[in-house]
Amino acid sequence: MYKITLKCILVLSIFFISIKSFAQLGVSFHQSNLPFVGISYEINNKFLPELRIGADNYIEDTSLEFAVNYIFKRNEIVNIYAGVGGRIGSLEGIVVPVGLNIYPFEKKNFGFQIELAPILRESSVLRGSGGIRYRF
Repeated sequence: MYKITLKCILVLSIFFISIKSFAQLGVSFHQSNLPFVGISYEINNKFLPELRIGADNYIEDTSLEFAVNYIFKRNEIVNIYAGVGGRIGSLEGIVVPVGLNIYPFEKKNFGFQIELAPILRESSVLRGSGGIRYRF
């Protein structure tokens, strides 16, 4: 328990250190066989660090994930990103998300997302997810 708490503090510290000016807060929900809720800050329209918390599981089985994504293609409707991060708790390992955010409505706060993210470990897992994203 102590080891997990220390890791949680480390992940949260890294996340809050990455918050800079010109950032836009966002929340997301990814549905998959490993669903999660995310809290992100879009920095300078290029970087998207995101803290992800596992959902649909017992509290003691909750996983934390931190990913830093780079938005390499951006237009008014679609953002395409790729990144790298880490996951602690259930299925610990390195996470390499690749995905897109789609904002089809006139007001660009609410959108949809699709992501493919391998979780690299001794026995790797390929996670695909779809969900929603809201930017404040």
